[in-house]
Order: sequence, then C-alpha cells, then structure tokens
Amino acid sequence: METIKRTKISEILDPALYGSTVCVKGWVRTRRGNKNVSFIALNDGSTLKNIQIVVDLAKFDEEQLKPVTTGACLCVTGKLVESMGKGQTAEVQADHIEVYGSADPNEYPLQKKGHSLEFLREIAHLRPRTNTFGAVLRIRHHLAYAIHKYFNDHGFFYLNTPLITASDCEGAGAMFQVTTLDLNNLPRTEEGKIDYSQDFFGKQTSLTVSGQLEGELGAMALGGIYTFGPTFRAENSNTPRHLAEFWMIEPEVAFNDINDNMDLAEDFLKYCIRYALDHCADDLNFLCEMYDKELINHLRFVVDNDFVRLPYSEGIKILEESHHKFEFPVYWGADLQSEHERFLVEQHFKKPVILTDYPKEIKAFYMKLNDDGKTVRAMDVLFPRIGEIIGGSEREADYNKLLQRIEELNIPMKDMWWYLDTRRFGTAPHSGFGLGFERLVLFVTGMTNIRDVIPFPRTPKSAEF
Repeated sequence: METIKRTKISEILDPALYGSTVCVKGWVRTRRGNKNVSFIALNDGSTLKNIQIVVDLAKFDEEQLKPVTTGACLCVTGKLVESMGKGQTAEVQADHIEVYGSADPNEYPLQKKGHSLEFLREIAHLRPRTNTFGAVLRIRHHLAYAIHKYFNDHGFFYLNTPLITASDCEGAGAMFQVTTLDLNNLPRTEEGKIDYSQDFFGKQTSLTVSGQLEGELGAMALGGIYTFGPTFRAENSNTPRHLAEFWMIEPEVAFNDINDNMDLAEDFLKYCIRYALDHCADDLNFLCEMYDKELINHLRFVVDNDFVRLPYSEGIKILEESHHKFEFPVYWGADLQSEHERFLVEQHFKKPVILTDYPKEIKAFYMKLNDDGKTVRAMDVLFPRIGEIIGGSEREADYNKLLQRIEELNIPMKDMWWYLDTRRFGTAPHSGFGLGFERLVLFVTGMTNIRDVIPFPRTPKSAEF
C-alpha cells in the first residue's frame, strides 16, 4: 500500500478534499457503535474539532480493533466523505488502521466524563489532551505570536535580557538564588558569612524578577525594544493569580512620555485581543460555552471601548464616595486591591481604566517624580474580572533625582552603577511597562486560575513535571 502523507484535522475539513483518500493521525477521544459499525472520534491537537472515523467491522479483524480505546494513538487511512451524521461535516471511511500506541482503559485517567480542573492539575502531563487545555494552549500560542508580530510591525527590536542577575529590579527581595556552592559545605568568610567569591559568578546571583532595567539599556541605544521571557518570584503566594515562574512582556521606548506609554499599552492590548477573536474563534466559543458565558462580551468590552485615563487621587475619591463595602480600606496612599480596581472598571466607568500618578511610596524607585514631589508618573491598566493587567511608568531620566531615590531606599550602589550610567551618558526621557503574559491569557480564555493557562505551573511546594 502506497504511503499517503498525513493531513492535519484542521486542514481536512475542506470540502475540496471530499472523495479523496486521506491519512489522519491522532488520539482517540471516544469510540462507540454496534455489531456492524464503529465510530471513532479522533483528535490531533491542531483544532478543537475531532474527525469521525467510520469503521465497517466486516472489513477488520476484531483483535486488531481491541486496542482502539480512549487515549490510544492511531494512524487511519481511508476515504474522506461528507458526513450525514449530526455534529460533523466530514468523516473518514477507514480502509486501514494502525495502532501506534494503546492506552489501558483501566489506567488511562482521561475517560469520557467531566474532569475537574483541580484533578487535571495533578496530571498536567496529560491535560493538554482535553478540549479545555487544547483550547487554552492554542490561544496561548496565538497570543504569543500576536505579541511578536505587533512589536515587529511597529519597529521594535526583541531584546533578550539575562535570566541570571545580580540586581533586584523591583526591590521585592523575593528571589530564587542561583549557586554552584556545595550547600552541605558552604565556604565562609572570616566574619562567618557565606563566601560568594567562591561561587560560579564570584558574587551572589538570582533568577530575574524582571528584564526592565536591562531593557532600558537597550532602549537607550535602539530606540524601542521589548523583552518576552520567563521571570521568577519566590513569593510564598498560593492565590489563583500568582505563579513562581511566569512570562513577562516588557516594552521600553526612548523619547516616550507617560501619555505615549498609555497610548502604546491601549493599542497593544486591543491588538492582541482582536487577534485572538480573529484567529481563535472555535476555541473561544468552546470556552465561552463551557466556562464563562460572558467571555466574548468581556473581550469585546476591551476592544470596543476607549480606556479611561484617571489620576490615582481621583480614583481614590470615587472609591471613597461610592460608599461601597470593600474588604480592604480605601485611603490616599493605599495600594489598590483588585476589588477596588474592578469596581472602577466594572461598576463606575464600565470601561477599561488606566490609573496614573500614584504616591511615590507605593511605587518602584525608577519612576519619574511629578512636580508635586508626592506622586510619580506610574500607570496601571485595569481590566474587568482581573484588575491590573499592565504596570508601567515614565522612567526617572534625571541622574541626581534617581540617585537620591536609590539612596533613600538604601539600594546597594554596587548593583546600580551601570543603570545610573544611562543617566550620566546621554540621558533621555523614556517609558515602558510590563505585561504578565499569563494574566493576558487568563483574561482572554476566561479561566479563573492562573495555574490553568501555563502548561506546567510552578507554585509553592509544586514543581512537578
């Protein structure tokens, strides 16, 4: 029998192929039938849709079909015909079936029934085979592609910033240490401290919490750059919004002020969400039907509305005057919680909101000080359902002001000399922001737990697979 090239299921539903002999390969979702005919639903991950394989049992040996159970992997050759059955447009009338790999129905955990998302997290190595996670991971791919396409088409350069760093960008302190020292026999200095001069890099190093500071160096040479890479935070946080390992997108642009920064953030987010609506319709409709009936409306809410731009002080006033019972208190100087952010977006303005000009005490050292001496040119983009999705600012371009802020916060100068050099040698106004990729995927898929939008979540006490 001549070898026929495999056709993906995403491509096979083309009426132009009806009547031709095709080869499909994939995993069995279900098998049903009677004593004359079997119907196999086959899925290869290229699309949410299955292809139905019709097996005339008179043509096949019963022993040969025994291993064809849920989870088994098959290669099927046969004629593609228009389907008379309900729920599918085409089917393959099988002439030849090869079982690549069987799946014992007594042991394979993904049988034909509903599985909870909690259970599926325990089998993260198999969950991509479910409709839900196939949909989420395809959407994740399309969003990643859209991000690269957006920045490329707008003249930005993709900059790879280091994953191993000796500086703590956010001053958060919650960093994973990187060392080759023998932890059972640590070298000590005369004062009894760990002697990092004997470590691989000759100093204490950690996994990065952000590529922003290095991104600024790129922007001060190339004009506009963006990073898109993994970042790590060792926060002992078990909320549905936090991961210890996640991906960040961080554009940084020379000559942009805070207003340009807001324009970029709004345009970028709308582009990514529009791209998902245009390219992931089947997967979005499935998630809308199964998980969040309002999902498509939430996406349209962002794409179809101008974002409100609101100073923090006005936001606080609105929250205080709302007389809404919040779990966390509202006062000038408070770092807003997601309930406050969502109130502004979902109930007050009924539009996405960009909050600006935060008190300097609750923001990072590198943000540009406003003339009032109390607030900085920060901006947070707030979305329905999840609250903050982007955090950014115009950066402090003045050497003396930045140095003063670094000294106020007791940030070690040995880590900051290179960053300050950009303000000593040809400083320029510049701005940027950070978007947690998983937060975006969470919003676009309508999932409620961030562990369900990354293939292999890393959380406290959990580093499986």
